[in-house]
Amino acid sequence: MKSELERLIHPEFQQTLGQLEMVKDVHSQNGTWQIKVDFLTFASPVKDLLVQSIKQATAEPVSVIDVTQQRTTQPALGGGLLSTVKNVIAVASGKGGVGKSTVAVNLAASLSLEGARVGLLDADIYGPSVPALVGIEQFGVSIRDKLLQPVEKFGVKMISMGLFMKPGDSVIWRGPKLHGQIQLFCEGVNWGDLDFLVVDLPPGTGDVSLSLSQMVPLGGAVIVSTPQHVAVGVASKAISAFGKLNVPLLGLVENMSHYTCPNCHHRDDVFGHGGAQTVARELSIPFLGEIPLNSTMLEASLKGLPVVVSHPDSAPAQALRRISQLVAGRLSVAAVAGYDAMYENVLSA
Repeated sequence: MKSELERLIHPEFQQTLGQLEMVKDVHSQNGTWQIKVDFLTFASPVKDLLVQSIKQATAEPVSVIDVTQQRTTQPALGGGLLSTVKNVIAVASGKGGVGKSTVAVNLAASLSLEGARVGLLDADIYGPSVPALVGIEQFGVSIRDKLLQPVEKFGVKMISMGLFMKPGDSVIWRGPKLHGQIQLFCEGVNWGDLDFLVVDLPPGTGDVSLSLSQMVPLGGAVIVSTPQHVAVGVASKAISAFGKLNVPLLGLVENMSHYTCPNCHHRDDVFGHGGAQTVARELSIPFLGEIPLNSTMLEASLKGLPVVVSHPDSAPAQALRRISQLVAGRLSVAAVAGYDAMYENVLSA
């Protein structure tokens, strides 16, 4: 039985489950085959497909048991900042107002819902928005063993400059102060062991992005844009900047992609449509998906809830969950087979 299962082909890696050492144990119990499988990453985009293939490969009742151990894109020897974090994901945009922070919050929450240990670092020092988006109103955090203790909500550990600012406060700092704060948020916070750390970067390609790329081995960057020509053009500059910083691009997201009337179901491409997908194709980077413009996103934000938590069956939530799976899948491919394989084999949106 085990040898038969190990001959199945993984749809992303184009290798067998045996070559990838994914089938950990097979035994029969009370007439049912108990099959333990390591899916290589939490939120695997092909988990359901693999489970279906495993069940079809056996003529008897099957129970598939998930024993996933998250793969890491950190250097094998570790060290440096965030050495206890297996994968660091930067979420960026070329300009403000495209919903980057909302995507970052929901990406982190989605990965947590899949069973991963997740952190969220709000690196937008001038305009931190994560506390409002997740409904955190406290001022300050506790310190234990000389480390800041992140706030935890929805199973996600979070830190933000917004936790150290009173309403109406502003931050007026030059580059060196920004660099120091990002370093503090990396090495002065008790993140513990994490499978993923999502970093919400400030818009543009300034000091913070440069500092982070120099301090932390980033697993990759997700670029968020809206469909209109100006936003997509600016997103292209962000893509170029990460290329110069040698940060792998996990893909491009088109937010506010279209609007569908809930009553008549007429679709309206408010900001145009498909601009981000076109750029992704032209620049040969993955396209992660479209997030529709929907009032549930606003309702969730006003309540301080990620839409994947408050409205899990809504179209935006489903799109965001799929984006999180594609991100996780690409990181696992990069970890196991290298970044070249990530661009060659991964599934598209």
